[in-house]
Amino acid sequence: MLSLSELSVSLARAEVLRGVSLAAPPGVIVGLVGRNGAGKTTLMRAVMGLLAVTRGRIELDGSRLERLPPHRRAALGIGYMPEDRRLVPHWSVADNLLLPLWAIGERDPGAALKRVFELVPELGAWSERKALQLSGGQQKVVAIGRALICGRRVLLLDEPFEGVAPALVVRLRQVIAAFKRERQVCVLVSDSNYTHLTDLAERLYTIERGAVTETPLVDTARSAP
Repeated sequence: MLSLSELSVSLARAEVLRGVSLAAPPGVIVGLVGRNGAGKTTLMRAVMGLLAVTRGRIELDGSRLERLPPHRRAALGIGYMPEDRRLVPHWSVADNLLLPLWAIGERDPGAALKRVFELVPELGAWSERKALQLSGGQQKVVAIGRALICGRRVLLLDEPFEGVAPALVVRLRQVIAAFKRERQVCVLVSDSNYTHLTDLAERLYTIERGAVTETPLVDTARSAP
């Protein structure tokens, strides 16, 4: 279980997250919906350790994470896909996928890479291509694959569907659902569009001005555009 309790984060003395509490159980896809600037990316970065927490707790199976650096969180099995992908453009797809495993000193990165290729065959087909040779949508697939490769317990996906063609959105949703079923991981997916999450997420939270509330899925589906 990944849980946030009364989490607050401030940037440049402005409180961006205000007492956020949410829970992401294993084997469940949790959606986080909010407009741009609502605090989705700040929340994801705080969980990954890229932003300091002002108050509150981040726990994984009861263990506190707030003081752990990002690479220690990755070693615990937390995979993260940032909104802007953050691929190394002149590296191959395979090297981009392996980067987090090298950072945490994984002894057998080849086995992890093989498992990701089995789950997402497209990545195997692109493995020798440089990241800069891929389209924006294809780069999203690579970024998700990089999160999958070390996300044994938690998968954090920040706006994975933004700017992606509808056909590729369908494929990304299939990958996320298949990985969740196979690994029984905690999955937290953010998006600014309700329609991307209402029939993917099994639990839904809405974030507005840094505050989070749980939203009944049935009500959201009725009101979605």
